[in-house]
This record gives sequence, structure tokens and C-alpha cells, in this order.
Amino acid sequence: MSKAKSSAKGKPRKSANKAKPVNLLSGGNPQIAKADGDAPVRAYIAAMPGWKRDLGQRLDALVVRTVPNVRKAVKWNSPFYGLEGQGWFLSFHVFTRYVKVTFFRGTSLRPVPPGGTGKDARWIDLREDDRFDEAKMAKWVRQAAAIPGWLP
Repeated sequence: MSKAKSSAKGKPRKSANKAKPVNLLSGGNPQIAKADGDAPVRAYIAAMPGWKRDLGQRLDALVVRTVPNVRKAVKWNSPFYGLEGQGWFLSFHVFTRYVKVTFFRGTSLRPVPPGGTGKDARWIDLREDDRFDEAKMAKWVRQAAAIPGWLP
């Protein structure tokens, strides 16, 4: 049996390759630092609790398949999807009983996603027992990617 290496003060050192646990915020939303790229989005999805993780993986795969040159980031503890020079077209966020998928220019989509009362944004709340309509979601993603997105 090998002993853990000790620091100069005699305390065992922590392994550098251990991932820190992700803090879950209200409703189980993963707290992931703002960052651009696929890695922070994958970290967010991996930290999503329970059935929401599978849904996050399915949403991410659908967006990548539908919009091959998609740009990803985590902002405000949510994955964002967009196109270079066109802004963000979609984000999702974990809540206690559902995952909210927001289309930033959702009023331009047909059919218009059912949630929302703002000027442009519309969303759909996906619950554990909901049937995930992949064809409808892909249609919305395709439309959303084809129009100018949201520029924060």
C-alpha cells in the first residue's frame, strides 16, 4: 500500500486531478464559471441533477447536429448557443421541476414557442414526464440560428 505524498508541513497533498464538486444553486442549477467553448457547457451538463442531465445531453447534441458551426459558452450559470458575429440564439437553465429552453428571438419562430411575454424571447419548459418533441425542437433551433441573435 502506498502512502500519500506529504507537503512540507506534513499534511497529505490533494490530488491535482480530482475535479472539484460543482455547487448546485437554487432549483439544482449548476454553478459554472463564465467561459467560452464546449468544455464549460459539458461541465454544466455533467453537473445537471437526475433526469435533467439526459435532457441537457439531448439538447446539446440536437443543437450541434442542427447547427454544425455553433458557438458555445456558459454565461449567468446557463449554457448559451450562438453563431460568430450573429449573437446568441438559445440558452437553457435548470429549475426545480423543469428545464427552461429560451429562444432569444422566439417571437420570430413558427410556431412561436409557448412561454414568454417579453418583446422578443420565448421559451418552452420541459418537465420530466414531458414527451421531448425532437423534430419540433430541431425546427426551432434551425429557424433561430438563421436569424440575428441576441447580443448582450
